[in-house]
Amino acid sequence: MVDIKTSGVLSVIDFAGTHNTIVNAIRRTILDDVPTMAIEDVEVVVNTSPIYDEIVAHRLGLVPLTTDFKSYNFKNDCKCGGIGCALCEVKMSLAAETPGYVLAESIKSDDPKVIPADLKLPITKLFGEKKIELNMKAVLGTGREHAKWAPAHTYLRENKKGVELVIEPFGQLSAKEVYNKAIDVLVEKIADLEASF
Repeated sequence: MVDIKTSGVLSVIDFAGTHNTIVNAIRRTILDDVPTMAIEDVEVVVNTSPIYDEIVAHRLGLVPLTTDFKSYNFKNDCKCGGIGCALCEVKMSLAAETPGYVLAESIKSDDPKVIPADLKLPITKLFGEKKIELNMKAVLGTGREHAKWAPAHTYLRENKKGVELVIEPFGQLSAKEVYNKAIDVLVEKIADLEASF
């Protein structure tokens, strides 16, 4: 029996009478194989902020983006052959020159369904006449490729009835979407394994 309890963004799924290896397989699938969007390419037009270009790009890659994985393909599986098109990437930009913190809310996206999940995340800080202007591309990926695509922090904890799976999403997807997608991916992997025999 599976019982789901949600409190805010945190979800606790109680697997009564289920062996913890099965639940751990779901946890690993969440971490490694649930696709989300993340910024992959950053073109620096101007950056006179105190943070180096590479660090700004790294920070942007770690900004969780709301994900609509039904509308996008993995670049490797896209009809464009991985060149990049509207079916496999989202174009974004950031421009700021006002002194103070540059927050994730300054990121503009071509797709209103793919935006920063937390608009108040700081990217850099500008002083005086400093400014920043960037062009970016966000693509689908999985945590197996890089941690920036992991959709949630998830762990197991045991109770008297069995084991619980705790899912704390980073904002790209809801806990329910993360869990449902993980189950879909796991079922697909089991079908592929059975077909190989």
